[in-house]
Amino acid sequence: MPSVNTETMNVFLAELSQEYSSDKLALIMDGAGWHKSSDLKVPENIKIFFLPPYSPELNPVERLWLYIKQRILSNKIYQTIDDLENTLCEFMSGLSKEVVKNICTASYLDI
Repeated sequence: MPSVNTETMNVFLAELSQEYSSDKLALIMDGAGWHKSSDLKVPENIKIFFLPPYSPELNPVERLWLYIKQRILSNKIYQTIDDLENTLCEFMSGLSKEVVKNICTASYLDI
């Protein structure tokens, strides 16, 4: 998906709902504007639960963002946004599922 906004979130929710049409799904999300937009279309088989505000410790992906920031942003200057984007894409492509799982594992998750 090219952007993070309500329109993109609606596409994601519709496709997720269709893929698991015979299941009831629970999504835990943070307070991003597109997660709480009045224009968000939540399918009937999806229930959204929101993390409390200012609780990054409850959101395992925050550890992944920190890992990325420490490795490609810390003490570095990129000449252009394209340079940053290319570096980020290359870095993310090189992350194995195992590394991401280890970074994002939390004691309260059973993965």
